[in-house]
This record gives sequence, structure tokens and C-alpha cells, in this order.
Amino acid sequence: MAPQHGLSRRRLLGGAGAGVAAAGFGAGFGVGRLTDDSRSAAAPTVGLDAVDLGRSVDFYTGAHQAGIDTPQQRYCVFMTFDITASTTQELQVLMARWSAAIAQCMAGEPVGTVAPDRAGAVAGDTGEALDLGPSSLTVTVGLGPGVFDERFGLADRRPKLLADLPALPSDQLRPELTGGDLSVQACADDPQVAYHAVRDLARMGRGVVNTRWVVLGFGRASAGPGQSTPRNLMGFKDGTRNIKEPADLDEFVWVDGDVDWMNGGGTYQVARKIRMDIEIWDSDDVADQQRIFGRFKQDGAPLTGKDEFDTPDFSATDDTGKTVIDPTSHVALAAPENNNGVRIFRRGYNFTDGINEVGQLDAGLLFVAYMNDPDHFVRLQTRLGRSDALNEYIAHIGSGIFAVPPAPEKGGYLAQELFA
Repeated sequence: MAPQHGLSRRRLLGGAGAGVAAAGFGAGFGVGRLTDDSRSAAAPTVGLDAVDLGRSVDFYTGAHQAGIDTPQQRYCVFMTFDITASTTQELQVLMARWSAAIAQCMAGEPVGTVAPDRAGAVAGDTGEALDLGPSSLTVTVGLGPGVFDERFGLADRRPKLLADLPALPSDQLRPELTGGDLSVQACADDPQVAYHAVRDLARMGRGVVNTRWVVLGFGRASAGPGQSTPRNLMGFKDGTRNIKEPADLDEFVWVDGDVDWMNGGGTYQVARKIRMDIEIWDSDDVADQQRIFGRFKQDGAPLTGKDEFDTPDFSATDDTGKTVIDPTSHVALAAPENNNGVRIFRRGYNFTDGINEVGQLDAGLLFVAYMNDPDHFVRLQTRLGRSDALNEYIAHIGSGIFAVPPAPEKGGYLAQELFA
């Protein structure tokens, strides 16, 4: 039998009490897939990939920047900046200074003297990551559409597909969480190491850039190559069908045939801050949650399968003739089979901002994705924004798009060819 709808967001907001919510939760585990000892025993290993806090990642690869297909670390600080400089030279110098600092941070080294011995001297490094080790830190920098406006004379070098995203269905974007001329994504297995990198770059950029919006992410919310699948704050495995093979990265992520300075490892980055109404979600019964996602909550298998990585069968029907996987489920609307094969590479994190204005938990998903054509994201999000059953519980409140240049070779700096 197809699972019955549970307590909806509208009913809860209409005054449904805690007793009803508890009853819905209790009933939910009686429908669909029951838990058993083998699945419970496996649960503690989910997302707990081994980490080495002494591991470092090379910044100077001469190919694509680290932090894209690098094995995903546990923490992220994502910050955007507005450029206040008025000359191309100021922007070029910032890219060179940032590149040198990023290389130092990724090697686990300070970007300058932490405790200068000259009286009255200001420290060259803020110091909070001293002795913490590199922790697999990666710092990935992107350039927004504003870099190519009339200020810097770079319009003729604008990447072919870089443009502000169009208005998308279900957008509830806040101006203070949207846009930006530059993006910095710092990921590490120690949150203080990631924060230190962004903090020092922001400090170095004073007078050239102003901070715009920031998200502090934790508990990676997508699976990269060789990693177990983590869970988002709704409790479901996230990233089961993410791109994992180098051939797929070549096909869907790295640009080819774009402007010269983007070729050879460049890509496009889309960042979205997605708020989840998790307290309302927690009051929905599990059977309805599974209908909304199209997967079993316990082990991540599609509703038509037995194992997490089984390919969903979107045509399968139950004994009443109804499709087992709801066509408005998240997995059905996002599946490449239902989108002419379109895929994007996700690199998401959970976030929390404490308590919101109505006293509920303020949390959600920092969605960061990489692709060689931003229209792929637009097409996917248009379908999801129009029809996704999950929309009752989420809102896209922040957004940005950026062109990510290739990594420099040793002795060079980010986007150097842009200024040639």
C-alpha cells in the first residue's frame, strides 16, 4: 500500500498539538520499512570517514582548484565579498596576495608573523590556527558577475555562461544573503582551521573588499568520491547519486571551450542557503517523509529498492496502480533519468544559525554545487521549485553564482590569465 500522508506543515501551523505530533511519529515507524538490529548496528559508521588532521592539500596544482572534487571535509566556512576597489590593479594584487596566503594556510603555516617582536607591530596572522595543523584545508575562490562590469574593464573576458541566476520558483531570497563579487569556500576537518583561513583573507582584503554574507557549515551533507553517504538535518542520506567518477566530472563539471583563462580546470559554482523548517518536519510521520524524499529514511534505499545504491524505478506501481515513487518526490524530480541526463556535482553542508525570530530552530542546508553550465542548475531547480513535495518544509533564502578559475601553478596566482 502507498503510505498515507501524515501531519502537514499547514495542519501543524493551524494549531495541531504535541500529542498529535507524537502520535504521528509513533505511527510512522509502523509503515514502510521497519528497523532491525543489522541496520541499527551499521548506523554509527554513517558519515564517519577517517580523517588525518596532519594531512595537507596542495594549492598549486595547475589544474582545477582544490575543494571541488577533493574528498569532502567535515566543516566549511562560505563567505562572499563585494569589491570596493576602483582599479583593476587593486583586484589583481588582491588575487596575488590571497593566493600566497591560501597556499600557506593549506600547508598548515601562518600567513605572517603571529607575535612580531617590534613594539607596536600588528600581527601578520591572527594566530588562532597556530599548531592546529593543516586539517586537509582547501580554499576555493570564485568570481561573480560584478567582476566583469564597467569598473575594471574586464567585460570582454567575462566567462560565456556567467550571469545572475534568473528568478526561480519558490525563491524567497533575502538581499543581504544574495549575490557577491567574490566567493571563498574554506573546508577543513577542523572548524577553527577553516574559519582562520577566511578570517585572514577578509583581514587582508580590507580597503579592497567588504564582506557580504557568510554561512558556517558542519557535518558534510553530500557524498564525494570514496565517501560514505552522510545525512542532512532532515535525517535522510544526502548525495547518494552525486557525481563520483572522473569521467562524469569531465562531462559535467570542468569547462572546455570557454574564455581562455577558464579553460583547463575552471568551473561554475552555485551557492544556495536553504532554510529548513525542521521542527515542523520533525512532526510529520516517517512514512510521509519517505514519500516526500522517495527513499527509506533508515538505509537510504529508494522506495523501489532494497539497498541505498539501487537505481530508482520511477515506473514501478503498487497493487492499486499508483507509482511507488511519487512523481513529486525529491528523488524523482532531481533524477538525471527525468532531466535529459543533466547532472551537477554537489558539495553541501548543514548549518545552524541558532533560534529564529519566532523561537524555532534556525537551520538548514548550505547547498554548493559545481557544473560546466549554470543552466543545468536552473533547469533542475525550476522543476524542483515548481513541484517538489519538499517545498512545504524548505525555503531558498540565499544565492550566488561564481566562475571558479583553474588553480595556479607554483609562482602564479588565481585568475592570473584574466589580467594578462
